[in-house]
Amino acid sequence: MKWLKWIGIVLGVLVVVLCAAIGTVFAVSQRRFDRRWDVAGHALTINHDSATVARGRHLVQAVVKCVDCHGPDLAGTRFIDDPALGLVVASNLTSGQGGVGKMYDDVAFERALRHGVRRDGAGLRVMPSFEMQNMADDDVAAIIAYLRAVPPVDKILPATSLRLLARVLYVAGELPIIDAERIDQAARPPASMPFAPTREYGAYFARINGCLGCHGEGLSGGKIPGTPPDWPPAANITPTGLAQYQEADFMKLLRTGVRPSGVKVSDVMPWRLAKDLTDDEIHVLWLYLQGVPKREFGGH
Repeated sequence: MKWLKWIGIVLGVLVVVLCAAIGTVFAVSQRRFDRRWDVAGHALTINHDSATVARGRHLVQAVVKCVDCHGPDLAGTRFIDDPALGLVVASNLTSGQGGVGKMYDDVAFERALRHGVRRDGAGLRVMPSFEMQNMADDDVAAIIAYLRAVPPVDKILPATSLRLLARVLYVAGELPIIDAERIDQAARPPASMPFAPTREYGAYFARINGCLGCHGEGLSGGKIPGTPPDWPPAANITPTGLAQYQEADFMKLLRTGVRPSGVKVSDVMPWRLAKDLTDDEIHVLWLYLQGVPKREFGGH
């Protein structure tokens, strides 16, 4: 029948269009994945004394929270293993078998941390270098000193492999997984950022602590881009969202994961790591957040 013929033609056209669209998504995403970044990196003076290593441990565990993805032993994890999105692997950072510590010199580690660039020049995927791009030299040096000090772990992991849905979201700008694309690669971070109870230091600390990565540049919260559907939105932590908080409430939230109302926050909020922030660090975060512009919830 003629109408069946037309249905067949329409379905055939749709299949061709769909295949072309899928092919385009894979081609565009792969071209961006394969891009190489010509970043020289910065040679840092790295001390390996106990104080520097201790500072690095604190940054890795409580501030930058590398352990949240790479695991408590920093030997790497299958951070995301989803049938629709694909496999996202956090690398083994130790010097054991399969670890990048065996292959990366200090400059390569600096490029990975602040520039989001792999040893071969490709952009690292799902590496929050955007938050660390302005980290001071001495803090980066302390992290590298600690990475050199952790025990080697033999653990060989597969490579990150993203499926169609992740690639579609990435090409559409809804899944910012390569921070090298949005970093000012020519910027020169400060040599040092000594702690001070000021809003200036609070702004620096809030960024390297990951607050802006989840709560947004405006800190007003909302759905965190690229996260699973069952993840709750990030809270509004501008003065509007913190209107019912005193500093003691804010500290209790970070220490215990419990709001002033008595309601526990989702474990998506990494309070179990943030609880190890010092009182001074929490105070300077509070000081900074009290001075940011008020905004209504959402929109980041």
